[in-house]
Amino acid sequence: MKHALLAGFAALLWSGAALAQPAAPPAAPERAASPVSAPSSRPELGALPRARLIGQARLTVWGFDIYDARLWAPAPFSADSVAASALALELNYLRNFQAADIAERSLKEMRRSQPVSDAQAALWTAELLRVIPDVRKGDRITAVHRPGQGAAFWVNGRASGEVLDTDFARRFFGIWLSPDTSEPRMREALLAGSGE
Repeated sequence: MKHALLAGFAALLWSGAALAQPAAPPAAPERAASPVSAPSSRPELGALPRARLIGQARLTVWGFDIYDARLWAPAPFSADSVAASALALELNYLRNFQAADIAERSLKEMRRSQPVSDAQAALWTAELLRVIPDVRKGDRITAVHRPGQGAAFWVNGRASGEVLDTDFARRFFGIWLSPDTSEPRMREALLAGSGE
């Protein structure tokens, strides 16, 4: 019963993300456009030579911290060319979440830009569940955009799989980077160093 209540609370928090107020993480540099280079402790960024931190933000829902997000990309990088750019979106989780809740919320956000058929939704949900596990506080999930191919996922620095579908990748990264995102202030913070 206790586990079910906690899972329900986590799902409620996640589903309320549209009410979130992104804020800079406590250790954030003064300017989100910092030219900080990709740390060598992030093997998932190895596919992005000369990657730099473009921006960062914290997702907070109803006063509860959900995750810190960081966007990494090689220079030059423009917000206008996200779909054609190699980039990495890193999420450092500040709470525990079930993979099914993450997949459900992700799909809901992916549908914001245009409709998704039931068959496509089932396929993308299965793909998300394949590459994203249950997360615990402190876990890091990084999605690496591979233009023309799809997305590669890493969990705590270890490859967890790829989704070789460019439409999936466009919609997935659009959760945070599309002009249609439910979190425009988070998008603005993540793209702060893009020269947009």
